Amino acid sequence: MKKLCLSILASLALTLGLVSQVQADEYLRIGMEAAYAPFNWTQDDDSNGAVKIDGTNQYANGYDVQIAKKIAKDLGKEPLVVKTKWEGLVPALTSGKIDMIIAGMSPTAERKQEIAFSSSYYTSEPVLLVKKDSAYANAKSLEDFSGAKITSQQGVYLYDLISQISGAKKETAMGDFAQMRQALEAGVIDAYVSERPEALTAESANAKFKMIQPQPGFKTGEEDTAIAIGLRKDDSRISQINTSIETISKDEQVALMDRMIKEQPVEATTEEESSFFSQVAKILSENWQQLLRGAGITLLISIIGTITGLIIGLAIGVFRTAPLSENKVIYGLQKLLGWILNVYIEIFRGTPMIVQSMVIYYGTAQAFGINLDRTLAAIFIVSINTGAYMTEIVRGGILAVDKGQFEAATALGMTHNQTMRKVVLPQVVRNILPATGNEFVINIKDTSVLNVISVVELYFSGNTVATQTYQYFQTFTIIAVIYFVLTFTVTRILRFIERRMDMDTYTTGANQMQTEDLK
Repeated sequence: MKKLCLSILASLALTLGLVSQVQADEYLRIGMEAAYAPFNWTQDDDSNGAVKIDGTNQYANGYDVQIAKKIAKDLGKEPLVVKTKWEGLVPALTSGKIDMIIAGMSPTAERKQEIAFSSSYYTSEPVLLVKKDSAYANAKSLEDFSGAKITSQQGVYLYDLISQISGAKKETAMGDFAQMRQALEAGVIDAYVSERPEALTAESANAKFKMIQPQPGFKTGEEDTAIAIGLRKDDSRISQINTSIETISKDEQVALMDRMIKEQPVEATTEEESSFFSQVAKILSENWQQLLRGAGITLLISIIGTITGLIIGLAIGVFRTAPLSENKVIYGLQKLLGWILNVYIEIFRGTPMIVQSMVIYYGTAQAFGINLDRTLAAIFIVSINTGAYMTEIVRGGILAVDKGQFEAATALGMTHNQTMRKVVLPQVVRNILPATGNEFVINIKDTSVLNVISVVELYFSGNTVATQTYQYFQTFTIIAVIYFVLTFTVTRILRFIERRMDMDTYTTGANQMQTEDLK
């Protein structure tokens, strides 16, 4: 039976390996945000030549996607978009999660130290986006923005251009353009630096926005305004890609961009907007399936991660409270393993889950060539993170048990494992149930950080909807309500379990007292 199981596992591993190889040979995996229209965006169908987004039932389209389709065709591949947060694009490329970056990225000197770039496939023009009713709506030059609160996207050359505006207040860079549009509409910032196609898109999508093209404009270098394809430095296909790009003339680039601006799915807002609740209802009615899938992934990761973390915590807690052996070899092994476990606990309790996600998902692929499925990686990350916290919770629960019970168990001839299994752990599980429930609730909320490794959980799904509808406050109100419903439901279920356990304990104790009275 053991040999049979090993054979099945080996065959399964070989099959998965062959499937992965076939997929790697068949598809050209393109990394992009799919949230930076008109360069790239997310849509629900394959209209206008959209490309499938990996791991979802959605599609990506835009200028970058059309360029990706041409590159893939010339390389004899099928394009497949891997939707990735901007800050995760370079790690995804260097770790082999994607084959190339086509996401409106400029070949700056800093990026060239990490990855290679193709020839330029578009030249951008930096502009500013403001609100129509703001004090800067009639600005003509950069000097007119003196005193304005201005920002741009983190990690792009646009943010550095703010320094050219004398007297401007350079606000903290933001993660993506969706956040900037939301901040601009809310009045948190006065303007943000963008590229002309994106600003035109935002202006047409929201009647409150206005694009400003200052004259004279920003001073930029060719490496800043050029848009190129990012590749690994050892990718030998760069000459083929450059040849493919050279077949697209400047006029064709402009025509393609103009077409993409027209074809992007924009729900333009007007001055006479419908009520807030009707907007929320419309978003929910049109996107409930997508949000439900995201909530399902969030629950799946949270449940498995919490249960696995509890098991890890119980196992380590039992080990750390075990008496040290008198055998020198076993004693040494106990001390060594105890030191390793302490390092594990301190590292995972002392670092944010978002950092752990980046290191584990991208780092393992880059350092060891281990290509983890993103959902399995998410479950693993949440599990070991939860395990580190549960270990200390379990240890505290064990130490809270009266020492007399340990002594009584020892007097009865029970081993440490028997004492733990039959006497201590049943009490510990009940005592730590509130803390375990708290970890569960935290995990439901903390899965939102897993969007950095492109896990399609609730926050990821909600952010996608927001970038499609341009109604950020309305969309995230829905997301907040869903998170609250999930956490509130979990809390009530756990409190019900606690009451049942307390009732069972009380009933058992009462029955024992009755039995003793009868005797």
